[in-house]
Amino acid sequence: MTQYGVRGVLGVGDNPEVLKYFKETGFEWVKDDDTAWCAAFLNWCLMKAGKPHTGSLMARSFLNYGSETKTPKMGDIVVIWRGAPNSVFGHAGFFIAETDIGIFILGGNQDNAVYIIEYPKTKLLGYRTIHA
Repeated sequence: MTQYGVRGVLGVGDNPEVLKYFKETGFEWVKDDDTAWCAAFLNWCLMKAGKPHTGSLMARSFLNYGSETKTPKMGDIVVIWRGAPNSVFGHAGFFIAETDIGIFILGGNQDNAVYIIEYPKTKLLGYRTIHA
């Protein structure tokens, strides 16, 4: 996993690795890593794997990706809400595992880095299976 640990730069400066996620998925106009980048990272990973991507920087765009599943497997997509369940804001990443109360997600822009972090299941909007 070559991207694990890639981190955005706080304050002045930008990490070219993070900017690559935007540029290579068609968002060349993004010039800093202060722009929310979880969807850019997820789209970049899908593109590198030869899969279609959403073409959007909105995490919630992944709610329309692939097909819904109630029994996610490692590598499926997870979408959670940010702010409020009915807001436009969200977060998306790859499903790793779950417990009764949490979902472990591998994603970009998690604490400003590519890491695995546990999120509360109460924030779940949906699991999506990636199609061939």
